[in-house]
This record gives sequence, C-alpha cells and structure tokens, in this order.
Amino acid sequence: MKKEEKKKDVKKIQKHMKEKLVVSFAVILLAFAGLALRLVKITTEDGTRYTKQVLSQQEYDSTTLPFRRGDIVDAQGTKLAVSEKVYNLVIDSKVIMSEVQGKTPYYEPTMTALGKYFELDMNAIREYVQSHTSSAYYVPLKQLTYDQISGFKAEMDANDKIKGIWFEEEYKRVYPMGSLAADVIGFTGKDNTGTYGLEEYYNDVLNGTTGREFGYLNDDSALERTIKPAVDGYTIHTTIDANIQSIIEKYLLQFNEEHKNAVRTGNGAENVGCIIMEVDTGNILGMASYPTFDLNNPRDKSALLGNVLVDEVGNKVKPTTYITESVLETLEGDHLYQNYNYLWKNFCIADTYEPGSVAKAFTVAAALETGSITGNEVYTCNGSLHIGGHDISCHNTYGDGAVTVEDSIAWSCNVALMEIAQATGKANFSKFQQIFNFGLKTNIDSAGEARTAGLLFDASMGDADLATNSFGQNFNTTMIQMITGFCSLINGGNYYEPHLVDKITTSSGATVENIEPRILRQTVSESTSEKIVQYCNAVVMRENDRRITGRTARPAGYAIGGKTGTAETLPRGNDEYVVSFMGYAPADDPQIAIYVVVDRANAEDQDDAKFATGIVRNVLTEVLPYLNIFMTEELSETEQQELADREQEITNMYAPTPAPEEVTGEVSPESATASPAP
Repeated sequence: MKKEEKKKDVKKIQKHMKEKLVVSFAVILLAFAGLALRLVKITTEDGTRYTKQVLSQQEYDSTTLPFRRGDIVDAQGTKLAVSEKVYNLVIDSKVIMSEVQGKTPYYEPTMTALGKYFELDMNAIREYVQSHTSSAYYVPLKQLTYDQISGFKAEMDANDKIKGIWFEEEYKRVYPMGSLAADVIGFTGKDNTGTYGLEEYYNDVLNGTTGREFGYLNDDSALERTIKPAVDGYTIHTTIDANIQSIIEKYLLQFNEEHKNAVRTGNGAENVGCIIMEVDTGNILGMASYPTFDLNNPRDKSALLGNVLVDEVGNKVKPTTYITESVLETLEGDHLYQNYNYLWKNFCIADTYEPGSVAKAFTVAAALETGSITGNEVYTCNGSLHIGGHDISCHNTYGDGAVTVEDSIAWSCNVALMEIAQATGKANFSKFQQIFNFGLKTNIDSAGEARTAGLLFDASMGDADLATNSFGQNFNTTMIQMITGFCSLINGGNYYEPHLVDKITTSSGATVENIEPRILRQTVSESTSEKIVQYCNAVVMRENDRRITGRTARPAGYAIGGKTGTAETLPRGNDEYVVSFMGYAPADDPQIAIYVVVDRANAEDQDDAKFATGIVRNVLTEVLPYLNIFMTEELSETEQQELADREQEITNMYAPTPAPEEVTGEVSPESATASPAP
C-alpha cells in the first residue's frame, strides 16, 4: 500500500516539474520574441535616429586634414603666392567643465592660461564656457601663427590641469610681394577659391584634396585611428619675371604721381597698362596696370581713392566722377563691390578700347599680304579725305604731302592708310582682322579675358567704317590681342598663344606638365614681316626727320622699333583720348615687345603719345640691360649723364639707411659705449 502511495507521489512531482518546465520554456520563448520584436522596431522605426547618433559620435572622433594650396612662383622661382599654416583656437567647454569628485579642476587653470597668452575678452569666454557646458566646439580666434600659440601649448603640456583647448590647423594665403603683379595673380577667399587672375584660372590645379583622420572602436572596444592624408596642390611656375614686373610697376606709379590731380581730382589716368612679351614664344615677362591694390588686403577701401566711379551695375557714372574721401564714405553693398571689381580686374586683358594708330601696322600688313600694295606706292595727303559722305581728317590737318608706305607708318598718316584700306577692300580687310585674332579671345591663361566679337565690323561695313577702321578707330580690341598679334607681324608671321605659366610641378618639385610655346597660325609671310619691321623702325630711328612719331620712346644707347597710337574715345568731341605705344627691341632682331596704353591721361591735352612713349623709354632703359640686350648706339653726353643719374638713383634706392652719426657727424651715447666692430 505504501509502495503504491509513493509511486503516486513521484508521478505527481514529475508532472508538476514538467508543468513548471513548460511554463519556464514558454516565458523564455516570449522573452526572445519580445527582444526580436524590439530589434525589428529599432531597425524599422528608430534606425535613422540611432544611425545619426552613431555618425555624430564618429564625427566627433574624426578630424579634417587641410591640404596646402600650391605656390605661385615667378620665372626665377621667387614666391609670389604661398600658403602658410595657421591655427584656430578651439574651446571644448564639455571637457573644461567636466567634474572630478564633484569639482571642476580644469576650469580655473585653463581660463587663467587663456587670458595670459591670448587677447580675449575673458569675461565673455568665462560666461560662454559656464553657460554652454555641452559645447565641444567654439572658435574665438582664427588664423593664429605658431609663434602666437607656442607659449600656451608649452604651458598646457607642462600643466595637466589645462584641458579642453586644441588648435585646428588650416592654411592662409599670403602674398610675399604685396601688390606686385596683383592683376596677374588675383587672390583667394577663405574657402580656397581663386578670384581673378591665375588664382582663378588655375584654381583646380592649385587646390589639393582634403584628408581625414578617422576615429573608431575596434573589436575590443578600444579607440583606434586611421588617416587618409591630404594631397597638397600643385605649384605653378609663371613666365613673369619679378624684376621686370617691379620695373614696370615702378614707372606706372611714377606716371601716376606725376599726373594725379593735375587738371581734375583723381589718378594720373583712368587706366595705364603695360605688357612685355617674348616675341618668339608668347611668354609674358611682365604685365601690370594702374591703379593697383595690395593682394594681402584687397578690400582696402583707400585703394579706390582717385579711381573713376562706377555705378551699382559696373558702368561708369555720367558725368565722369572720381572717388574722393567724401564719395568713398557713401560706397556700400553692391555699389562698393562694383568699384572693387573695377579695381581688381586686369585692364590688360579685360578692358576694350579703340587701339588707334597702332592698328596701322596691321592694315599695311594685310595690304601687303593680299598683294593690294607692293610697298612702293606714294600717296598724296592734303589733310583729309572725302569718303562715305564724310571728310575724314589726318592728324596733320595741313597734310603730309607726298607719303610713301613707310612714311604712312613713320608719320602716322590717316589719309594714306585710308587709301591703302580702299585698295585692300572690305572683304580682305575683314578677313585679316580675323587672322590677326581681333574679335576673338587669345586664350591667355588668366581669368577675365574680354571677347570683342561684337565690337568689329564685318565685310558688309560701309566705306566710312573701312576708312576709320584702317587707322584703328571705330572698332575695339584688348591690349593682349594687340601685342600678341603685333608679335606675329615682327617675328616672321608666327602667332603664338600668349602664356603666363610655363610649368606645373608637385609640392616636392616633380614636373607635372611643361607648357611649351604654341604657334596657332601663320598671319603673314616672312617678307611682309620684314617690311613691317622696316617701317616700324623708321617710326623711332629715322634720322633727320622731325615728323616721325616715336622718337621719344627710344632708350639711350638702343635702337628699337614701334608704332604710336592715338584714339578719341566715345562720344566724339569730348577731347578724351587713349594714347599708346607698341614697341620692340632690338630693332634689327626683335626679342621682346612692349605695349603701353594710357587711358584718358589727367592732362589738359590728352592726345599726346608722349604719355605712353615716356613710360616705354623708362621701362626699357632698365629692362634691356637686365635681359643682357646690349647697346648698339653711341651715347651723347646728355644720355651718358642721364644713365649715370639713373644708376645712382637705383643705387640709392637699395642702399642701407645711414646711421644718425653718419648724417650729423655726431656720435650717439649708444655708439660711444658700444664695442668696436671686429
């Protein structure tokens, strides 16, 4: 009996245990089911929120590594634009205000050190840190040099109570030569984007690729980092020679100082430009215009003083107004920007104007090349020519009499040029304007080149249009178009694409690309080119002829050739002129060409080519010896004295400033007690 009762008890216990196991198993299954449902919910409903949280943590644990923008250097390797490393001061309030055993041990030491080494409003900094305890990124100072942060960094390394401060690295664009070649180089914004000039044109070449340092947790939950290094930008090697550039700019400034405020308040001219180009390569050795600006401070409003005023859309204000202190105070917003834009753009490539009589060399070349003239013709100038219903005057209102083709260039006779153009015909004249690249961009490697297609006449032009076009009126060009085309007239007919850069290298110096001289077309034959050189030599070098127009461009000791230009601006009758001189040296074997344009000189009589020839003479007097182009002409006593005075002036410019005792003959107390020099 007892055995049966025991068996029954055992069965009850087993049954009860089975029931408990079933219940436990069911609970576990429900728990796993609930967990699975939760994971599904997280994935489907809250996945985006959690992903953002994870990515935000990864963002905090990663750092952008800036690239260094490439340098711009001159033909000799002189640095014209560089990028220097600078540092942004970053405050991490969360770290500074972190508690250790209920206290904030880092706050006071860190605030004290900040106040000691940096010019900060510490009351404002303290208030910010205390009121933004969750902030990890606040930048009160930017673009500090290493010298400015080194003292703080040393103290922070020595004091483990200074925390929550770090320095974000970036690069700052610096122009070591200040305003030198400002129009050529251009400048950059804070986002490493080039504005104007080479900085804009070669922006993608100069810019590198940003790197990144990533922080992540490995399988053991330890923080590890991986670095994708930044790739620095390439260096561009310009054809500009800083010495030639500085000579050009010196004499443009001198012209301005001599003529500013002469008959009106304002600069010496609305614009003055100069280009020096190698005749047989298209390489530009120097290019400058005035007014100019400081590349390290392009928004200095004082640089606008004396400039012509433009309106909110960039057009010159009528009547013509020049910027004075009182006008400057009114400039703001778009109006201020447009006046900056007028200052920043490169006059040598961006502005158009009527070229005047410099174009006569092109007219004669087209006539020779088409066989319309032989060069042996003689014309009669009585002071004007009736054509197309108009009496069109020569610059010599009394007439030049009998005029040969060479005379027409040497004396700049409008009447002879009109007859030469008539012989050439409208179709041929228009065709050769295109061959000389007028109306088209030269594709110079710089931002902002103007296109003048809409500023030329085609073969359907009227008789009067052909006549005025023959001597450079009634159509527009740019300086770079004129000098590039002119080089082809005097180098045998080879039209080279103009260039400001001839090589691109990596930051370590490896060559990426060599930019070789490139001939785009043959404009004229060698025989025509030889005649143009002969005629242009006569403009400057013909002896015993007072009527030649370019004698004042010749530097002492040198034979050069060239052509003067004078063009009345629109509207006619305002007595406002653009004058110019296109020259080359040496006369018998042209190696360099120089072109100077003076746009509306600050003078009573603006139609005087001597404004341009004087600049050419001054520039070539220094540039030709520098280029090892030797004198061929005998020097007069006056010229010898002039060169001696100029040499002394240059010597004085670079001589050290004498000590006070050298000037007065007295010995200062400091000098009396100093040790003698070894």
